[in-house]
Amino acid sequence: MTTGALALIGMVAGALAPTKPAFAADQLTVTSTGGAYQTSLRKAVFEPFSKVTGIKITEDEYNGEIAKIHAMVESKSVSWDVVDNDMISVMQLCAEGLLETIDWNRLGLDRAKFLGGNNQDCGLPNFTSARVIAYDKDKLPNGPKTIADFFDLQKFPGKRGLRKEPRGNLEWALIADGVPTKDVYKVLDTPEGVDRAFKKLDTIKKDVVWWQAGAQPPQLLADGQVVMTSIFNGRIYDAVKNSGKHFEIMWDAQYLEVSVWTIPKGSPRLDDAYKFFAFAGSPKAQAELTDYLPYGPTNEDAIALVRPAMLPHFPNAPDHMGNALLRDAAFWVEKGDDLRQRFTAWLAK
Repeated sequence: MTTGALALIGMVAGALAPTKPAFAADQLTVTSTGGAYQTSLRKAVFEPFSKVTGIKITEDEYNGEIAKIHAMVESKSVSWDVVDNDMISVMQLCAEGLLETIDWNRLGLDRAKFLGGNNQDCGLPNFTSARVIAYDKDKLPNGPKTIADFFDLQKFPGKRGLRKEPRGNLEWALIADGVPTKDVYKVLDTPEGVDRAFKKLDTIKKDVVWWQAGAQPPQLLADGQVVMTSIFNGRIYDAVKNSGKHFEIMWDAQYLEVSVWTIPKGSPRLDDAYKFFAFAGSPKAQAELTDYLPYGPTNEDAIALVRPAMLPHFPNAPDHMGNALLRDAAFWVEKGDDLRQRFTAWLAK
């Protein structure tokens, strides 16, 4: 066990230690999206939490779909006590009354210190990841410096990769067209702003290779099919660390997304779920998770506790936040259907 885990246990043992011996009923079913990410959660959060509290974690996995949460809550047969989700889904479920509202006073955590914490009421921000622009330094030694460079076919001729969806691409188009990051959603909330975003995308449409699965962008770069591409920051980290690629991230206008812990409405283990939240949201627990993943802790107090070698890989490292764009989940809940329809129609032209 790492030093961070031991320190974490010492910090929370008094507050979270069980007041009675652990029985079979003292367990939580925690659901996340599987793979290497869930393995990291197990090592950094689940196992230390169980050691401190005596509460057993039973894991489940899903693909992020919200239909099962709907079914569980509406049938009053909730078997998932804590669920890892994205902020857009959380806002949808929260608005429908399908998640527990979080009492931050009960958690003993400062909501204002969590990235995205003030944007919704039904979840605890877990970590932040980002969609970024990346390129292969071996093939493009002097790569892009701004999102405007991504749209500049004269300065950087060649194909570029983009995820096949409107989210992120419309925002980037506006920033590349001169809209300040802080004003992006104000502009995109108008018909003129939407037209402006699609007009900017028109300028590179014929040179875009569209991707859908996260494994595609690093392969597009490695094969030389694109000179640069949007990509999840974790994929770049993996390609560099484990595959020896000389890929480089351009952090300008990075598209930040936040993962959120939630409690389905009607969980029979609400008290234990709150104990889990208090543990998982603590600075030391969030810092411990970064030993395994290049995703930034959402609790700002955790930044000072992470290993210095990992800090440059975090989307929310201080050096990367100057022009970052936090995805506005409320905007996409309200406008997403209309913009997806227009995007699909635009692709087909």
